[in-house]
Parts: sequence; C-alpha cells; structure tokens
Amino acid sequence: MNGDLTVVLDTAVRDTLSYLRTADPDAAADLAELRRAHLVRPSVVVVGETKRGKSSLVNALLGVPGLSPVDAAVATAAYLSFVPGEQFSARAWLSGGAEVAVDDLAEWATGRQRARRIEVTHPAPLLRYLSLLDTPGAGGLDPAHAAIALDAVRRATALLFVADASAPLSQPELDFLAAATERVDAVVFALTKIDAYPQWRAIAEDNRALLQAHAPRFAAAPWFPVSSRLAEMALSSAEQALVDESRIAGLQHALVELAGRGHQLQLSNVLRAARGDLDRLREAADSRVSAAAADPRKQIEARAERAALAGRKRTESRQWTLRLGTEIQRARVETVGFLRTRVGEVQHEIAERVDKARADDLAALPDLVDTHLQAVAADVSQRLETTYHAIAERVLAEAFDAERLATTLSRLSATLRHALAAGSPRAGSHDNMLIAMSAGGIALVAGRGAVLGMSALGVAGSLLIPFAGIGLGLAAGGYVLYRRRVHQDRRQAQTWLRDVLAEARAALTDEISTRFTDLQYALSVALDDAIERRLRELDAHIAEIDAAIAEDAAGRAKRRAAATADRDAALTRLRQADEALLRARALTPTPIDDDRERLSP
Repeated sequence: MNGDLTVVLDTAVRDTLSYLRTADPDAAADLAELRRAHLVRPSVVVVGETKRGKSSLVNALLGVPGLSPVDAAVATAAYLSFVPGEQFSARAWLSGGAEVAVDDLAEWATGRQRARRIEVTHPAPLLRYLSLLDTPGAGGLDPAHAAIALDAVRRATALLFVADASAPLSQPELDFLAAATERVDAVVFALTKIDAYPQWRAIAEDNRALLQAHAPRFAAAPWFPVSSRLAEMALSSAEQALVDESRIAGLQHALVELAGRGHQLQLSNVLRAARGDLDRLREAADSRVSAAAADPRKQIEARAERAALAGRKRTESRQWTLRLGTEIQRARVETVGFLRTRVGEVQHEIAERVDKARADDLAALPDLVDTHLQAVAADVSQRLETTYHAIAERVLAEAFDAERLATTLSRLSATLRHALAAGSPRAGSHDNMLIAMSAGGIALVAGRGAVLGMSALGVAGSLLIPFAGIGLGLAAGGYVLYRRRVHQDRRQAQTWLRDVLAEARAALTDEISTRFTDLQYALSVALDDAIERRLRELDAHIAEIDAAIAEDAAGRAKRRAAATADRDAALTRLRQADEALLRARALTPTPIDDDRERLSP
C-alpha cells in the first residue's frame, strides 16, 4: 500500500508540474525548486543522554562494530553524519569553515581535534535508505546541547530517541521530548541495554506513562527494546539466536519504513503547495468563463474593484510602508533584547562555573562557550522564523481581505527569494566576509572567525523565509589566544569570557539587523508585486468582458468553450491532487507499531 501511495503522489506531482509548465511557467519553476528542496534524502537524527548507548546503537544499526567511537569523552559540539558510499571515508568541517580529511575518527570525535561536523561515508546496508546524524554526546541533554539537538531535529525526517533500561526517563529527557513535539512529527524510541537489565519491560511501561504526562503526542510512539552488545556478538559469531535476542532487526526495518514514509510526506507537502497554484488557475479560468457571458454588470463590478484597489495603492501605500517599518523596528528591538538576555544568561552560568572550576578544568572553557553560543544561535533562529511569518501576515493583511490574503501568501515565497537574490551586497562584505551560496541555503563566514549559517526553512503553508537559520561558532583566534595564555588563570579566564561573548553578541546583533533590513525590502517588493498582480488580473478580466461584448454570439461561444476547457484542465489536476492528498492523510506521524518487536515477552 505504501509503495502504491508513493507512486500516486509522485505521479500527481509530476502531472501538476507538466501542466503548470504550460499554464504558468513561473509557478512551475517555483514548484520545481520547492520539489528539489523537499525531496532530499531521508535522515534520522539520533539523540540521547550520555551513557545511554547511543554510539553503540548506531554501530549496531549499521552493522559495523566500532565505527562510531563508543564511550568517548566527547568534548566538542561535533555531529557525526553517516552517509552512503562505496567505501569508508571521513572528512571534518572545522569551526572556521575549512574541510579536512579524517584519518583517525576516534581522535576527531573525542575532541582532540576540533571539528564542527564529521561526515562518515560507509557502504552499510541501512544507509542505502537513509542517513543517520549522531548528535553530540557531551553534556547529554542539558539546555545548551538540547537546543543544538532540537535545531538538528527539525531539519530531519525523524527522531530516534535513545534511552536505556536502567531507569525511567529523566527530567532533562522529558523536557527535551516536550520541546521536540513542536519540531518533529515522527519519533521512534530505542530502549537499549535490555540484556543487562531484566526489568526492562517495566521501565518501558513507566516511560510510556511519563510520556503521557509530559509529551502526550509521543505516548503512542513505538518503543524498540534492543541490545547493541548482543548485536555485536552476533556479527562476530553469525549465530541467528543472538541476532534474534538483540532485536536490532526490528528497529532497522522500522527506520527503513519510516524513511519511505518520510518521502511520501515530503511529496504531500510539495503537492499541497502546488494546490494553491492550481486553484488560482481555476479561478482565472472561471473569470474568463464569466467574462465570455458579456454581462455589463460584471464589467461594472470589475471596474469598481480595480478603481478601489488602485485608489488604495495611491492613498495608503505610504501608510503600509510606515506600518511595515514600525513592525520591523519593533521586532528588531525585541529580538536584539532577547539575544542580550540569552548571552547574559550564558555569561552568568559559565562565570559561576569558572569560579568553581579547578585550574586544570579551565582548559575546556572554549568548548563550553562554543556549545552555549550554538544554543543561543539556534534559539535566535527559531525566534526569527516565527517573527518573520507574523510580520508578513500582519503587513499583507493591511492590503488584502482574508480570501485574497491566503492566495497572496502562497505567492510570497517566490517574490521573497527573487527580491533577496537581487539585493545589493552588504556594506563591509569585502575582505573579511565570505558568502557561499548553494542549493541547500547560504553559509556566511564573518570576519574574525565567527561562523553564521543560513538555511531555507518552511514557515507555514508555502511561505518560505530564505534566511531563517543562524549558526554561530566561536572565533578561532579566541581559541588560540586562550590556549596560549589564560587556560589556568580564573581572572584572565573571566576576562576572556566577557570579551568573546561581547564579540559574539555584536556579530549576531549585526546579523539580526541586516536580516530585518533584508526582510523589510523583500516585503515591500512583495506587497507592491501582489497589488500589481491583482490589478493586472482585473485589467485582463475587464478586457475579456469588453472583447466578449464586441463579439457576436458565435465568437462568445468560442471564447466560453476555450475558457471552459482551461477550467476543466485545472479542475482535473485539482481533483488528482486532492485524491492523492486524501490518501496521504492515512500517513501517521509515527511508524506502524509492531507488537512482535515492541515490548514482546
């Protein structure tokens, strides 16, 4: 059934694209871009507290003992990304943006070599279907690491949450899962170390009860009890009994199924976005059918609407611009204030740790600061995303009623992308600024080593804000200075902390201001474009009525037939899309629960 649904959705998307390329090439180009952005390889983010057997589980799932370093004292905020390839290889991205080959994965993963992300290529069978992202283990799910993990989760197909059978879920784990309910649809739970804890069934039931109380949306999500140790033993001995006892196969199959289901959900999202264009084309054809009737009353109504809209543009456009400027300024002040508060919290928390730390513990201070700054940047990104959407709706609502607003918002994405792409270069973006653009978004490496990353994120319906994500890395020069001079002196460590956080706050404040400036310009263009588009539609409708009035009965019948054919073509594609989306509603946010693998005796 799932395979049939994939075919139905894929066919509907392809047919819609083919139709739009003839009926509206601009809309077709936008949809094709959206399809490329959405139909990425399914990915699963692996998250869990420290010492829960997360890395061992990754190795068991991939069938490669020792691939991901186990029980490593991970000191960095590096992700381990596992992707398919014909042979093993690894590469790392440093905080400054440089890419280097990795010859000793354990050395890099344990923090002896600093990296932001490590990509591991391997021919493991599971990777044919999906990619795995193992989140940093240092600090487990404390607030800073939890914020970083949540930022990764919302970009993934699904979350694999790892707990062990030694005790029920802890409060940090429950807090993380409660926050995750707003970021991810699909969640699978793995209960590790069942070979070491005979009471694992009771622990699993306790976990379900805790989820019902703290994150009820995940209460019915499947739990897969597994033993990574038995899975590793099975790989070396090839004993089927050990394979069965490890229960790893059930979790592997669930992840593969979930990856396929994620592809279906992505197709559904693309088709849902396309539906707005199809409905708009149907409305346009309906308007032409109506115009072919040559009704003088319709002509008068259209002329009145056009005159009213043109009048509003002349008399109220300045008011709209002022309102937009006010909204942008208020949001900028609020966001910068939020940033100031978050950086102040980080400084207070880390300063207290410095006061209590032993001299030899101060060497880890740069890594701690880097992790907290990433968490701050993730929080700011989330706030920006919400703020951008709210501003767009409020400003556009000034010019359009509720019915037209939905259509206008559906067209805003392309206008924003085009406006931002055509924007002038930023002041100061010369010798100390590198901007690299790719299909996945934008990576901006600011001067003095600060790293900011931006990715295209969906904000509600088909509205996309192409600059909604920020990631911040600590200046590489700050590390060097700290390592050389102050790594065992508390007073100098406090001074270094203040300087680095001030620099980070200044860099983010400047970036926030720049992005709000970009947004103000883009929304101004979008608003003007939306009004002009509606005026052109009304002009075309009036011209159609005028032409129909000038025709004889045969000419009007010919016009009506052509418009009716266009409307029927749009309706056919709309029905196809609606039927596919109706079938897609059967997709649930969690994989099918298999009682043979979940909590079976």
